[in-house]
Amino acid sequence: MAQGKTDMVGLLSMVGTPIGNLSDASPRVVETLRDADAVLCEDTRVTGKLLAHFGIRTPLERADENVLASRIPGILDRIVGGAHIAFVSDAGMPGVSDPGQRLVDAALDAGLPVEVIPGPSAVVCALVASGLPMERFFFEGFLPRKAGAQRERLSMLAAIPAALVIYESPRRVAATLRVIAEVMPARRVALVRELTKLHEEVLRGTAAELAEQTGELKGECVLVIAPPSKEERAPQVTVADLDEAIRIGLAAGENKSSLAKRLAKELSRPKSEVYDRILELA
Repeated sequence: MAQGKTDMVGLLSMVGTPIGNLSDASPRVVETLRDADAVLCEDTRVTGKLLAHFGIRTPLERADENVLASRIPGILDRIVGGAHIAFVSDAGMPGVSDPGQRLVDAALDAGLPVEVIPGPSAVVCALVASGLPMERFFFEGFLPRKAGAQRERLSMLAAIPAALVIYESPRRVAATLRVIAEVMPARRVALVRELTKLHEEVLRGTAAELAEQTGELKGECVLVIAPPSKEERAPQVTVADLDEAIRIGLAAGENKSSLAKRLAKELSRPKSEVYDRILELA
């Protein structure tokens, strides 16, 4: 009997499955899928291969984004009645860029027990494989498909002081890299594909460089974009902004040298440049 299941109420298990190499399935993943009364999945053919690999005979039911919403009430009724339902995506952690999030939300709102069975995550694997700074990261998932909408969204993401993680289809990755090159031309980017598989590959460079290297690819791709540099994060201060700050400081009677030192630090400008401007305005 799975942990958390009782005689009165069943259990929803969100099960992380391998993203490529089937050997990455933990004993707990296998045990949970074997003990469940049913496994809900995106594609019964994909999950069927996983279950067959481990000799698991648990019934499979389709529950992709097209049908899950309408099925949630019935699934919750089954759990209330004592059923142990396992939910998986085609690969990786369900609920992350995945319709399973709605099922977890509904189950918790109904006061039903939910457990998470850890498994591989393309987000974390790609971040580590990229070798880029990732003290903080922002998971975007899939970008809009149209170039204009992509450009607008990337312009918003560019200001986030963290590594960016983006999922992309191998058919569209080159076009997406070209848009990234327009918006963030100087950023380091890693293209990670075929994670955990025999032909796992990591390409690094600017987005423009990677777009030139990227031909016809196979396998789902993850793009990791480095955080903005200090220069990118620095506020863009105009001459008018500097002049206004100088006038305020002078009007307050601040010493010219002290004012130059303070404004140089606050506005990320060379002290000599600020001091020269102070002398011009004094």
